[in-house]
Amino acid sequence: MAALPSFPDLKGQSVFITGGGAGIGAALTEGFLRQGAKVAFCQRSDGSAFCDAMEQATGNRPLFLPCDIAVTDQLQLTLSTAAKINGPITVLVNNAANDRRHDTLTTDEALWDWSMAVNLRSYFFACQSVIPGMKAAGGGSIINFSSISFMMADAGYASYITANAGIVGLTRTLAREFGPDRIRVNAVAPGWVLTEKQKELWVTPEGLANHLSRQCIPDPIQPDDVTGAVLFLASASSRMMTSQTLILDGGYISS
Repeated sequence: MAALPSFPDLKGQSVFITGGGAGIGAALTEGFLRQGAKVAFCQRSDGSAFCDAMEQATGNRPLFLPCDIAVTDQLQLTLSTAAKINGPITVLVNNAANDRRHDTLTTDEALWDWSMAVNLRSYFFACQSVIPGMKAAGGGSIINFSSISFMMADAGYASYITANAGIVGLTRTLAREFGPDRIRVNAVAPGWVLTEKQKELWVTPEGLANHLSRQCIPDPIQPDDVTGAVLFLASASSRMMTSQTLILDGGYISS
């Protein structure tokens, strides 16, 4: 991991990251562990080996809790369990998502509902679950991952794009509603981050070259490139920043 700034106020904070054992989420988990935070994360697949690796690399072991975020009561129980073990969650990162491609004309209700459950509904109910604890603690930071996909007029995954537009709306309304409680709610909208999943499923030499040619900074975005911005949004350094969407795309949508 590239060198990151230190945010002393993150030390000892209870942080929860959905999808925190792979891709961008794994980079975020490592970043918070290196700040000395108490990090819990969930995902469907086993995260034990990742926890071992993180403990060896950082000296700080994350708490892994298996969970399907599309199942609301399971997600709520997972968040409650993390809060009991690590203390009330003061930083929530809604990172988990699924950008499964699908054809609009053949999409059925089951696929649409599943995509909304993973990519939008889980964000709302995760926020709902942690806000009372944040209020009692005197504040907190919620960081919702969106995507530049809905700003690009892209095609091939309409449900995912719709959800990501909704995440920005959700972020803004929660920021307004809970700002008096000093709970800040911001969104991060990355461009094409080259996670292992993206490399396996979607990256081709031609497609990547075309995408990079439209970025102002013509370098591939790596998961580590997102971490510093999220740490900043979680920390007191951004204490007056809320209701914002931070775009991290190398300047793609400006072209």
